[in-house]
Amino acid sequence: MIFTLAGKELRSLFASALAWIVLAVLQLILAWVFLMRLDGFFEVQPRLAHLANAPGATELVVAPLFSAAAVVLMMATPLLGMRLIAEERRNRTMTLLVSAPISMTQIVLGKFLGLVAFLAVPIGLVAAMALALMAGGTLDLGLLAANALGLALLLATFAAVGVFTSSLTRQPIIAAVLALGLLLASWLASLANPDPNHVMQLVSITRRFESFNAGMVDSADVAWHVLAICMFIGLTIRQLDRERLVGQPT
Repeated sequence: MIFTLAGKELRSLFASALAWIVLAVLQLILAWVFLMRLDGFFEVQPRLAHLANAPGATELVVAPLFSAAAVVLMMATPLLGMRLIAEERRNRTMTLLVSAPISMTQIVLGKFLGLVAFLAVPIGLVAAMALALMAGGTLDLGLLAANALGLALLLATFAAVGVFTSSLTRQPIIAAVLALGLLLASWLASLANPDPNHVMQLVSITRRFESFNAGMVDSADVAWHVLAICMFIGLTIRQLDRERLVGQPT
């Protein structure tokens, strides 16, 4: 049943004009970043040829591309996730969904996995741009794989935040603003406190992507993302269970 709900949410996203607009804008922005980084790489390539262990296209083009994708998708994911539960309330279909013979956990996981499946599309587009460089050179596939894994975990965490904020209101725009506010607060907290040992770094979502961006798969960062996803999914289930007992928010 979870995958049935996930498939329904995925089809709903692909049927949405907003989702296609978001994908188109994302592709334009990321293609521009890719071409700018590639142009810069071609400019410094003659100087790099005389250096030992000089960085290649993966370090100078692919890694910055994934870093830019992480920031851009932090802005876009709340727009894609805002309608998951909030729109069910606005359309008065949440009651029908809750009364179906499925658990609240299945409902939340189905919606979460549907959004994650949709977010695999921009990850694939970024990876495709990176792999296109193999037509004229070589890539560090390990660094590329680490970036792809890090971006996937990051977007899954963004999606969990989006599902949670969508459960707090019946207005999708308010859900998007809440999700974006939480993500920006987490990002700005790490920028305001650059000390890696500062306690604020523990709540930074984007900070956890830096090791992946450098080509290192840290088990602590993977565990942090898994725990963050479980926490927001658990909060969403708790919120909806509470509402089923005491009534939905206005």
